[in-house]
Amino acid sequence: MRPVSRYLIWLALPALSACAQPDMEDQPKYETYEAATEWPGKQSARTPPAGTVARDRETLPPRPAMSLALLGQGRHAFNAFCSPCHGRSGRGDGMVVQRGFPAPPDLNADALRSIPARRVVDVITHGHGVMVSYADRVPPGPRWAIAAYVQALQRAQHVPIANLSDAERRQLEALP
Repeated sequence: MRPVSRYLIWLALPALSACAQPDMEDQPKYETYEAATEWPGKQSARTPPAGTVARDRETLPPRPAMSLALLGQGRHAFNAFCSPCHGRSGRGDGMVVQRGFPAPPDLNADALRSIPARRVVDVITHGHGVMVSYADRVPPGPRWAIAAYVQALQRAQHVPIANLSDAERRQLEALP
């Protein structure tokens, strides 16, 4: 190392040590559950002011009543957001899967037909397994509509033949 380089290093050391200032590391704050002596009630954990809305949490509206309008909204949202992977029938054979992406579970499988609508909404919100969260794409209200449509789709594909009318059986037999 040249003498000039050694000299520059010795000049830089005091400047680098100034970054570790104790008042930057030890800022005045309350630790969890620590008493706040100067506040009323001596609580450091304060109740948020009325009307405060947390930005990192969204509120899920209550489950709407089942209706044809809700199923129509769910069908539209399912086809837009879910069918690329799950397919329009929910069997896990969507276009993305046909192009090489791993297949999602068949929504018509016995284990998934018994899950409550709330679980479907939770999976849309938080993701599960390889599926990412769709919370940034699907607003909270339409998540219930998708869950209702998924349940209707599951039930429609598992109707006992004995429950069908003669005309419906003939239509079914005519399918390729």
